[in-house]
Amino acid sequence: MSLRQFEYALAVAEQGSVTAAADVLRVAQPSVSQQIRGLERELGVELFSRTPAGLVPTVAGRAFLVEAEIAVKAARRARATARAGAAELAGELLVAVQMGLGTRQLPGALGALRRSFPRLEVTVFEEPNPTELERLARGGVLDLALMAGPCEEGLYAGHHLGDEEFVVVLPAGHPQLAADRVELRELERETWVRFGHGSALDGVLLDVLEDNAMAPATVARVSQTATAVRWVAHGLGVTLVPASAVPAGHEHLVRPVSPAVSQPVVAALRPGAGPAELALLDFLRQETWHKSAPFSPTSLSPLPMTTRRRD
Repeated sequence: MSLRQFEYALAVAEQGSVTAAADVLRVAQPSVSQQIRGLERELGVELFSRTPAGLVPTVAGRAFLVEAEIAVKAARRARATARAGAAELAGELLVAVQMGLGTRQLPGALGALRRSFPRLEVTVFEEPNPTELERLARGGVLDLALMAGPCEEGLYAGHHLGDEEFVVVLPAGHPQLAADRVELRELERETWVRFGHGSALDGVLLDVLEDNAMAPATVARVSQTATAVRWVAHGLGVTLVPASAVPAGHEHLVRPVSPAVSQPVVAALRPGAGPAELALLDFLRQETWHKSAPFSPTSLSPLPMTTRRRD
């Protein structure tokens, strides 16, 4: 098996046909077909089912493609590291962010990284579910992740950047907007705009409700912090989000809460991090992070990837 075969199989899976994959790869269609057939012969399994809608990965194919993607990304990183010079850093950097963290800080750090290394390609995605972040980390797919705590020992090294304060968002005209800080128990009778079951953000809210002996009604669940804030602005309910995740123009609807709610923001780097990851870490450290309480070095001990709340 070769990396080229892996890349061809990944392209076919993404495009759904050999013809489309060949166009994307800029190679002849027979070449892609030949490589896929050879790969299937060598593995002794069918990787794709031929359906009226196109080529669809089989069960064995899906399992193979997960590992193929890891191998291809590792090869790209190896090439980038080998070629990297002070001003010639090139290649692909894959960054994952626990949804809601670093919403304002990450764009600034990425902008500085791109200005320093214009040939570097950076892909960033938000992940609401900490379990999925852990799965990606275990697979070696991620170069750097922003999360509320590092992975298990040996997977990634954690670097504490600061703390992310959570704030309550209230609809315009709400009486609690007159307060400098909102007592959480004053919101028990409100309806809440919440996040998806199992998400890190909903985990924070569940802890808050439990600690304050609250059981308010849920009016809606959304998948993005900006959506939650905008729905509150339209009078649907109230919500709790990281301060940096509040979209511009909605700051007047935000208040800190009592008891205070915050969580650490940790940059997790894969073992053997290269110059791109280290440069991004340095730029992230230069950003302004909320610090609500001293951070003990023991907080960087191995943690399951779950949201932690700190009063």
